[in-house]
Amino acid sequence: MLLGAWGIALFLAGWEVVGQTGALGMSCPPLSAVLAVLADPARALLFQRALGATLGAVATGYGLGLVFGVVAAAAGHLLPGMRGGLDRTSSVIHAIPSVALAPLLILSLGRQATPAALAGINTYFILYVATSSGLAGTSPVLRDLMSVLGAGRWMRFVRIDLPAALPTLVSGMRMAAPGALIGAIIGEWFGASRGVGVIILNAMQNFQIPLLWSMVLLTVMISLTLFWLLGAMQLGAARRYR
Repeated sequence: MLLGAWGIALFLAGWEVVGQTGALGMSCPPLSAVLAVLADPARALLFQRALGATLGAVATGYGLGLVFGVVAAAAGHLLPGMRGGLDRTSSVIHAIPSVALAPLLILSLGRQATPAALAGINTYFILYVATSSGLAGTSPVLRDLMSVLGAGRWMRFVRIDLPAALPTLVSGMRMAAPGALIGAIIGEWFGASRGVGVIILNAMQNFQIPLLWSMVLLTVMISLTLFWLLGAMQLGAARRYR
């Protein structure tokens, strides 16, 4: 932790020095200017509304992606005949770039729902892969024991497979959180009325470089916070179900 803190401090100090000296031109303002924009009281309400809209889309998409990913993985595990089709379908959806998928979602779902939809799609694939991997990693010895004791497929799933898959599932939840945030921001670029992505796009188009960097820094802070919180949950699941 100490080395990590030193590394972050050196990075931030280097950012400030590079910005003050203008080594990278106007495209890289000093960190102090970026923090001043974030702390500007005149922009506080704008940032609060944008952050609320983005986090709302992330929460909606993340929840839907989590549910559909886990249910699809469970269906593939309990019904092996569906596994191949689910794998291929999930891979095809994941292979489509978000910038290509967003216009299609706008036509079918509308501009306001597109950020949550992209967040859900990014979440779904990671949770599907993580849950499928966790369910497939159950010890064969335990499965044979449950079968000898007369347990059916559903009972084995509830008593053995699902608890054993929880550490991997929570790990997938941790990895999916930044992807959901990125998906929501990309979706906001395509005509959403408010959100962090809208401010980023407007700042880029109007060459408001400190504002642009302040939103990027805010996004990174949110992503790291979600990653850290879910990391604590992953540690608890690993200790309980290892």
